[in-house]
Amino acid sequence: MLPEVNANQIDITLENFQHVILEESKTKVVMIQFWAPWSEPCTELAPVLQRIAAEYQRDLLFARVNCDEQQEIAGQFGVKGLPTVILVKDGQPLDGFAGPQEEKQIREMLDKHLPKEEDGLLQSAMELVLQGNYHDAFSFAKQALELSSERADIRLMMADCYVEVGQVELAKKLVDQVKLVDQDGQYQAIVGKIQLAEQAADSPEIQQLQTELEADPQNMELKVSLAVQLHQGHRTEEALMLLLSVLRQELGFGDAKKVTLDMINALPDGDPLKSQYRRKIYSLLY
Repeated sequence: MLPEVNANQIDITLENFQHVILEESKTKVVMIQFWAPWSEPCTELAPVLQRIAAEYQRDLLFARVNCDEQQEIAGQFGVKGLPTVILVKDGQPLDGFAGPQEEKQIREMLDKHLPKEEDGLLQSAMELVLQGNYHDAFSFAKQALELSSERADIRLMMADCYVEVGQVELAKKLVDQVKLVDQDGQYQAIVGKIQLAEQAADSPEIQQLQTELEADPQNMELKVSLAVQLHQGHRTEEALMLLLSVLRQELGFGDAKKVTLDMINALPDGDPLKSQYRRKIYSLLY
């Protein structure tokens, strides 16, 4: 049994050295503090490291080496003075420092190596997209974009979701912001998807209905039919605008209300269109 102090703190000994350095560091960053009981700076630093580690329990393991008792381990890491802190990932040293450090500097060092919140959100979105579930992926991608709007991989994931939920123009805006250096295979795939969506958005059926509606602009049946075609062509906002004009003219017309509510409910949580048109339809209904 490993001598754990809590879920993400451990004392390293010769017995568990291989496990901590090689196995634990496969899934977490291991932050090793080399210390000694007689060192006041070590005593002052320990609670700071412990507090930081407690905030990152999923991604950070706080390991301590008592250099008085584990001189062989300290020697393997080339420790020259105390306190010394070394970060290890996948069995290899990543970063570290020797001597007293301010908490701010320690956090800045860790930030370079620990997964960020947006990484987890992006991963969740990617997993859902692989399952074809763009509806649920949308909210994860949107949260990730709000946290890190400059990252190309997050922009492209959000653009992909926008295309799938009928927001092609918003997808184009995001793709246009991707720098040349980041225009990789994923970028090309999203651009291709946008082009296909634009072609589908101007189908012969849509063109025919638009022509008929121009000749008979008050025909509510034509408006509903065109709205359905626009929705299928990923032109959701235009579809909802048409349906809303029908409901404002005659609230109980055909299945216009049901079609409108179905379109709104099909939008993913976090899509501004969803809240915008919910408010508009509810103001008509109630």
